Amino acid sequence: MTTLNELYSSLSMRRRYEVWFLRLGLADGSGAWWVRYLLMNPGRGGCAGDSRGSPVQVWATWFPAEGKPQSFIQGFPLQGLELSPRRQTPFRFAVGANAIAEDSCRGDLQVDGHEVSWDLRYASTFRTTLSHKGWIGFSRTPHSDAVFSGEITLDGRKFAGDPIGLGVQGHNCGYRHRNFWKWTHALFDRPGASPSTLEALVYEMPLGLVFRKCVLWHEGREYIFRHLQEMAREPGMLQWNFRCSGRHGLAIEVAIDGCGSSIHRLPYLKTDCSGSFDVLNNSLAGAVVRLLHRGGRVEELRTPRGAVLEFAGQAATS
Repeated sequence: MTTLNELYSSLSMRRRYEVWFLRLGLADGSGAWWVRYLLMNPGRGGCAGDSRGSPVQVWATWFPAEGKPQSFIQGFPLQGLELSPRRQTPFRFAVGANAIAEDSCRGDLQVDGHEVSWDLRYASTFRTTLSHKGWIGFSRTPHSDAVFSGEITLDGRKFAGDPIGLGVQGHNCGYRHRNFWKWTHALFDRPGASPSTLEALVYEMPLGLVFRKCVLWHEGREYIFRHLQEMAREPGMLQWNFRCSGRHGLAIEVAIDGCGSSIHRLPYLKTDCSGSFDVLNNSLAGAVVRLLHRGGRVEELRTPRGAVLEFAGQAATS
């Protein structure tokens, strides 16, 4: 059974990144966590000339509800990396005390005097593929409406619960990062009903083309939209407003607000090792989605901090 987490890269690939990540909004409202397990340029040992260019990396970013985000990134050599076989299940990525599998992950980082550890399990009812362009790259979501349980510890402060929170687990891969992209995932926890999720992705393609896709999971049904009409935004603001409609008779209006103190800027290394580019991420973004049904019925999904919004490249600077 395909799970969307299966390893694509071989260790001989000299130019490629592959990342497994999760965004977890804590149930107690105290903040959110963003965790990444990264494999980069394994055939050339990462980017050897850059101190941030280890071929294996584990990232953890804490987004407190009050205060500035903190990132903790630790690099590892290829020696000691354990990987499941390419395109086979069950999936596993492990290095040292850090690992991610189909439905669980753990970590133990010591960075600049800080200690971060986690032991999490997750389950979901919906998965989807946003983009698949063969060897060029893909964007997959093995767990779109993930429910997390377990514990996270930051410098002695412990977060724990069953559930501990809600969010998403994703899997991306590419020959190179796109020159720009916009991505969002929002989870709407609805009392008395199953959660709904919305995920949208826009990025540049060759020959001046732009990829656009939005997927809504609502009341047990998947709605796919391939034409996004984006609204203008103020320069420098981490906001994304768009509307779209489909042949299924549903139209949606989406407003994602990533402004505020939770905006986090991180440099990502290019896979050709020629430098880096900025990525803006707010894992405590707000989201409002209006569902315009055929016949005039209108629904509204709303979450004040249950979304993640990410801009990169030109999108992060315009």
